[in-house]
Amino acid sequence: MLYSSYKQRSTLSTSAIYALRDCQLLAGLNIDFLQSLGSTINATQTLRTAQADSLQSMLSAIVTNQQTCLEGLQATASAWKIEGGLYTPLSNASKLYSVSLALFTRGYGHTKTKGKIGKGRKLMFSDLEAGRHVSGRRLLQTSDTVSVRDIVVVNPDGTGNFTTINDAVAAAPNKTVIADGYFIIYVVAGVYEEYISIDKNKRNLMIIGDGINQTVITGNRSVVDGSTTFNSATLAVVGQGFVGVNITVMNTAGAIKHQAVAVRNGADMSTFYSCSFEGYQDTLYTHSLRQFYRDCDIYGTVDFIFGNAAVVFQDCNIYARLPMSGQFNALTAQGRTDPNQNTGISLHNCNIQAAPDLAASSGTTKSYLGRPWKEYSRTVYIQSSISSVIDPAGWRAWDGNFALSTLYYGEYNNSGSGSTTANRVTWPGYHVMDATNATTFTVSNFLSGDVWLSETGAPFDGGLL
Repeated sequence: MLYSSYKQRSTLSTSAIYALRDCQLLAGLNIDFLQSLGSTINATQTLRTAQADSLQSMLSAIVTNQQTCLEGLQATASAWKIEGGLYTPLSNASKLYSVSLALFTRGYGHTKTKGKIGKGRKLMFSDLEAGRHVSGRRLLQTSDTVSVRDIVVVNPDGTGNFTTINDAVAAAPNKTVIADGYFIIYVVAGVYEEYISIDKNKRNLMIIGDGINQTVITGNRSVVDGSTTFNSATLAVVGQGFVGVNITVMNTAGAIKHQAVAVRNGADMSTFYSCSFEGYQDTLYTHSLRQFYRDCDIYGTVDFIFGNAAVVFQDCNIYARLPMSGQFNALTAQGRTDPNQNTGISLHNCNIQAAPDLAASSGTTKSYLGRPWKEYSRTVYIQSSISSVIDPAGWRAWDGNFALSTLYYGEYNNSGSGSTTANRVTWPGYHVMDATNATTFTVSNFLSGDVWLSETGAPFDGGLL
């Protein structure tokens, strides 16, 4: 009700209205999470490990959602008065959610087993993994390992079921369960100028394209042009169990427009396989909950992989682009605000390199593995190839000494000319990890990936290589 009453004020700026819309969406998600938490806890005396992981993920997401709302309101505060009426109760609720997260995390006392975990099964898309281009249509024809509820085709020429992706998403059934299979949307090659939202009711939806740079979804919203960072995304996903395969998603606003998101993902147990994300600042917003990316390409400049999900990137190519004059590149800006959140960014067996525009430049641009957006920022690079594009210091501070003692940044068994740790930062929160600590951030341990990834058909390695 508070959001609605504020939104009706004619004196609000466009940016303030957008911020309120973000808060309304996030509040709706939090209500659903709280109801699910209550139902699960009331229904059992003993939580299974998978249940506990899900509950901690939801509690972590509730804190993140509240933080995102507050930050959006603060960013537009100069245009309107929010103190007391809206900001104070939201801030108080954030504190209560943090206490609940702490009580659950410490009261349950759950710790995951550390150790070398075997590789996950390689399923539906093995042809792609072998480096052969396979059309979306052939993937559908040859798939016998992913449960399918229904398949529809998007083709702008009118020969499919729909001419736009949004129409196909709207036709998907609501609140499905994975046991009934995926609702698959096959999007034929083409450029789709659409802003797509996979809302919370569109669960277990799979979008398959014809390949990177073949099926392209593009938009150009940006903060400079009035959007919030949260709603600038070309593709926004919150529906649980979403899978994207063989697509490119772009935000073409350009570096001059600052924050401009290509994909914002807040969907639990979501997967992107063989996809490309292209932008400059804030390309990929891994907002919350558990996410997995395999064989993907991510392009950007400032903080271009950011957010507060528990996310693993595996076998991905991370490309630092040429930023605006005077800027530096930060590959990651992880946003963990609470030490009890089970969140962080793990890059496993990835390739870190310069995009062609940066490689062809004068060489004066500095690029870093990451910087701490929030106090408990957590990012690790494991068994990855790091090129000389990365500055020898490796990491960059956000503002003075902020978070340097509370962050967790780690590197384990990386290779390449930029992987040498001899001249890395000496912050208290920086670590050259051993195998035991690195295993904490693998698919099996960090995401509980063995429980849900097999359903997606995407290949994954559960443990260290």
